[in-house]
Amino acid sequence: MTDVPVGARVLRGRGWAARLIASRKFQKWAAGFLPTRGIVRREGEALFDLLSGFCQSQILMALVQFDIPQMLLARPRMVDELAQLCDVPPARMVILMRAAEALALVKQKRGGRFVLARRGAALVGVPGLADMIKHHDILYRDLADSVAFFRGETKTELADFWPYVFGGEMDADVAKTYSDLMAQSQELVAEDTLRALDFSKATTLLDVGGGSGAFLEKVGRAYPKLDLMLFDLPKVAPSAAPRFAAAGMMARAQIAEGSFVHDPIPTGADAISLVRVLYDHSDTMVAALLAKCHAALADDGLLYISEPMSGGDAPERAGDVYFALYTLAMQTGKARSIAEISALCTDAGFEVIATPKPLRSFVTRCLLARKLNVNKY
Repeated sequence: MTDVPVGARVLRGRGWAARLIASRKFQKWAAGFLPTRGIVRREGEALFDLLSGFCQSQILMALVQFDIPQMLLARPRMVDELAQLCDVPPARMVILMRAAEALALVKQKRGGRFVLARRGAALVGVPGLADMIKHHDILYRDLADSVAFFRGETKTELADFWPYVFGGEMDADVAKTYSDLMAQSQELVAEDTLRALDFSKATTLLDVGGGSGAFLEKVGRAYPKLDLMLFDLPKVAPSAAPRFAAAGMMARAQIAEGSFVHDPIPTGADAISLVRVLYDHSDTMVAALLAKCHAALADDGLLYISEPMSGGDAPERAGDVYFALYTLAMQTGKARSIAEISALCTDAGFEVIATPKPLRSFVTRCLLARKLNVNKY
């Protein structure tokens, strides 16, 4: 029995259904049998969708790199015009636009002009999405050899693209790229976080790893009496000052420079937020960071966590496919479940008091915890 592969032993036991479905004879019968014909078709289409997923992502990448969604937002256009604007042979532009139509990104009106479909219009309307899509050419290269990637044999570009996760220094250009990408993606994160969590019990909120202040600006607008503190790397944190000034928040905003990897967390706030921070780091680093947050807060201080998460025992596409692979390519951190993050918070001395159901799990999921007051127990 020990010489039989684990997968084979499972099929011998509880896997009779898998063996039956895997049988070509059964598949042919099921494809012709009316009650099962629809199931066979749907499963086949789903498998083909997985197979063609990379082609679909490249259609999206090409549209964005050519700036076609913005062109169509301005006005409908013919294929020949798009081909000329993008310096693409007309016959190839026909293929690109038909593919985009099949993906419900564009649609062709009578007369041959293309316009944005609802999904394509949504792409244009999501802040920073186009830049994030362009950024993914790095991830695609890292995943080119999937076997080597999962064996850990790939030297990934993403590990060098985000040196801050290792506590390293960033030059000015890297810092600007990092800050811009994070700021662009923070608008949706802030929207969903503010819908999920209540900040009214805080008087001063410290955003650790707060970048250029995009999240704090959104929270500050929603809570006009809330004082704001931002803590990030010396080459990143100063970029928050113009944002706070433009928003009229400088009188209630403080900016502190440092690395939460090497330095203590600033004190003086009764609430700390960690927005898209934990999944960049290892369990050891996260435990150390949470301990620093615990030390920086007074008893009953609040800890707000917001980031995409794994589905845990019920894996889901955003956390367990996309973000899991992205963080793996970064070669540090991981997408954690709400249970895993709760356990890390508990170990650090926090009491988890809220884990609201996410509005959009592909944007973020939230957790609220409170530093235990030892004098009460």
